[in-house]
Amino acid sequence: MNLAAVRIATWNVNSVRTRLDQIKDFLLNYEPDLLALQETKVDDPFFPHEFFEEMDYQVSFYGQKAYNGVAMISKVPIEDVRYGFTGELNDEEEVFELDKQKRVMSGLLNGVRVVNLYVPNGSEVNSDKYIYKLNWLNYLSKYIKAQQFRDEPLCILGDFNIALEDKDIHNPKKLSGKIMASQKERDLLREALGKDLKDAFRIFEQDSQHWSWWDYRSAGWENNRGWRIDHIYLCNELCNQSKSCVIHKEIRGNNQPSDHAPVSVNINWPPNDDDDDDDELYM
Repeated sequence: MNLAAVRIATWNVNSVRTRLDQIKDFLLNYEPDLLALQETKVDDPFFPHEFFEEMDYQVSFYGQKAYNGVAMISKVPIEDVRYGFTGELNDEEEVFELDKQKRVMSGLLNGVRVVNLYVPNGSEVNSDKYIYKLNWLNYLSKYIKAQQFRDEPLCILGDFNIALEDKDIHNPKKLSGKIMASQKERDLLREALGKDLKDAFRIFEQDSQHWSWWDYRSAGWENNRGWRIDHIYLCNELCNQSKSCVIHKEIRGNNQPSDHAPVSVNINWPPNDDDDDDDELYM
């Protein structure tokens, strides 16, 4: 496969079977080479892979009934697919317990290691679920380091359930320090990302008021009270080839939408010197 440019997208669909038509529309309208899904909420035997295969897409999935779940939908087969933390940390006993929740998968797209994550929410600060989240993030740090040892270009994306900066929240004075914006969560995510992984969206947009998630329960969408918690992180090699990163906010306005909007990044890959002056790729 020899792509001049690649589009990679992430979307927490909040039930893949509920949003099938919306996912189909997104694939047809935006034509991602790879769409990573989170919160698919379906056990593997019941994943609707035939729906996507009829559209000539390849599908890899790792799910569980009613909760969690991740999947990758791609135009070409994803190579070397690995499931869970155990795909990298199989000598760590605790990862088998963590992997009872299906939240992690990765695969190779044209030599790029794409890691699809659904980070735990944590419920509220200092709850049992919050402690679980902090422990999960500690293992994420080990997992990312294991990925980097393979020396593959790395793209890590998904629903991180963390607003890394105050400008990623509609009301930081009220919400900073609470769940998804606590200092411990932010510090652990920064530690996991290290110095070599950059937020693709912030390469192109530094301002606030750009959200990817609007809570159903508080009329978040209607009042534009959102959070930016769906992220795409790129290694330096991919950052240097990135052309744009977009939150597809309009998708959140669908009838019966997910509470998240998709996010996509466009990358010149493999690098092609002839395309250096082409600023129109996938814009």
